Amino acid sequence: MKRGKPTIIFIGIVAVVLAAIACAVNPVSGKKELMLFSEKQEIAMGQETDQALRQQFGIYEDRALNEYVNRIGQSMVPNSHRPNLKHHFAVLDTPVVNAFAAPGGYIYVTRGILALMNSEAELAAVLGHEMGHVAARHSMAQMSTQMVVQLGLVVGSIVSKDIRKFAGLASIGMQLLFLKFSRSDEYQADALGIRYARQAKYSPGEMLRFFSALEDMSAEASSHRIPTFLSTHPMTKDRITKVKEQVSSQDVRLAIKREDYLQRIDGMVFGDNPRQGFVENGVFYHPEMTFSFVLPADWVVENTPRQVAAGEKEGRAVLYLRAETSNQELEPFLLAKAKELGQAELLKSSSAAVNRLPARHAFFRVAQEQGEPLAVRLSCIRKESLIYTFIALSTFSAANTFQPELERAILSFQKLNDGRYLNRGPERLTLARPDGRQTLEKMMTRSGVDRKYWKQLAAFNSLKLDSVPETGKWVKLLK
Repeated sequence: MKRGKPTIIFIGIVAVVLAAIACAVNPVSGKKELMLFSEKQEIAMGQETDQALRQQFGIYEDRALNEYVNRIGQSMVPNSHRPNLKHHFAVLDTPVVNAFAAPGGYIYVTRGILALMNSEAELAAVLGHEMGHVAARHSMAQMSTQMVVQLGLVVGSIVSKDIRKFAGLASIGMQLLFLKFSRSDEYQADALGIRYARQAKYSPGEMLRFFSALEDMSAEASSHRIPTFLSTHPMTKDRITKVKEQVSSQDVRLAIKREDYLQRIDGMVFGDNPRQGFVENGVFYHPEMTFSFVLPADWVVENTPRQVAAGEKEGRAVLYLRAETSNQELEPFLLAKAKELGQAELLKSSSAAVNRLPARHAFFRVAQEQGEPLAVRLSCIRKESLIYTFIALSTFSAANTFQPELERAILSFQKLNDGRYLNRGPERLTLARPDGRQTLEKMMTRSGVDRKYWKQLAAFNSLKLDSVPETGKWVKLLK
């Protein structure tokens, strides 16, 4: 019969929601909207997300290029609908073609999307588009709606709390990066991108060239967690039509800066960077950190600056590898890691070396809040100043199936000495002047560009393979 408290709580929730609706005014439309987060909370979420992004995916290590992107973005901030919000712009070190905004004005473009672009005006339009999402608080509005729908004002995680602590997945802010925006949100962000670029004296019509290149681009067969621009910013014919309607004939007088832009990305890493680790014939090699280990057969691999993750295709087992600088002895180091597992039952331990490298191993049974327990193996291996920690996971009932395979991977860890892998370097963009006679395909053949990149590079140059590039205009090739 005691129903008073739940009723009071529910009324309290409703009151909070109604108060938010009454107080929140959208900076772009000037209309009241459902918004459960203050600007201070939004900025705090953005700061946390930025830190997680830098750890998990990495910022491209080219200070001049990052400063250039930041300068273009900052030039548009004074004309935005949130000019007093401190904006941050950075280049994410991934070949995936995307751009996105974290809460609180943190905006990112990938080096993959920079390779697709062909002018400073395109860059301005894309940065302006992301600024539009920030200005209109699109992601925060989505999150507010989700929270109300889920009644308890709690956003559910895409994975269980138990698995999340192993995977190193970021907080709610990271999840917001990969939301699929609604059609109306994209229309509004496009319009704002055009406006902000135009006010910064860039020709906004270059947004159409960018859209065209996106449509020509082959879908990337990538295992990266970051989705592509087309998946997070869905393209429609109506969207392109609306952009065409907003572009003025007067805009052609504004800056495009094609050559300036291309010279900025000359030499930029293209595609996956093998210096950060690569897979070949079932072995993961890391030239910079000089190690290798054998992967379980047919497992999906995701490599980020934070960790290497290999997962069984049906998700029944996973292996993580992380490296940390530490002078601590292996035993206390492993015990500290074990505490992060929560209530874990130690089953056995070992101090067997791994290919003459000092190591400590421990096996645990870890209860989950929901579902059956996990079988967890921790293996900490010291190589020079770093301790490499393997975390091998499977459901407890499947341990006999997967743990032997996981053990083989861990025990294969060794120092990399083979120059064939140590000296592996990335492909880089290079610029070439066409002579007006050779086709793009002929230029790539003579430059020794691997055939597997031909279609992608054609799209990135806004050309067909049998097109003859215009004399004197830079063409992007690889070296």
